[in-house]
Amino acid sequence: MDGRRGFIQSEMELKVLILFILRRLPEPAAWEELTDMTLLCDSAIGYFDFTECLSDLIETGHVDKGESGYSITERGRVNGETMESDLPYSVRVRAEKAAAALANLQRRRGMIEASHEMRTRGGFTVHLAMSDGVGPVLSMDLLTGDAKQSEKIEENFKKNAENIYNRIIEMLLQE
Repeated sequence: MDGRRGFIQSEMELKVLILFILRRLPEPAAWEELTDMTLLCDSAIGYFDFTECLSDLIETGHVDKGESGYSITERGRVNGETMESDLPYSVRVRAEKAAAALANLQRRRGMIEASHEMRTRGGFTVHLAMSDGVGPVLSMDLLTGDAKQSEKIEENFKKNAENIYNRIIEMLLQE
């Protein structure tokens, strides 16, 4: 990290930034999500510096690398929280905005469910559900002809769940 012209000047500051971001997320972050958020906080952060710092954080038990992504451990939470005020203000603001946007996306993903299974007599059942964070709002099972069709329905529902829900309600309320 020599000769840098950004706000983050040391490996320690970069590690604290990674912990700062992870502490604000409701669920683990995918590699791409964490990388993008971190690199966007300070244009002088290098990809290799980031990967090295993240590896160190995993090795020291501050970050957990699970199947669903990267999450902060209790050790990381405690140590990061004590040092995050040392981060430059502009970097913290950018990190908070990026983490808030991802947190909203993660919450939305957590409220939308789509899966399918093969029926014993042929075809597939696609299960689609949406909640509002308190309880179920919509739940339905659909019969489809094949796995490809099921996957397409799942994909479209995940992208457009709110619009699909609104259209169903409009249709059901029509005179």
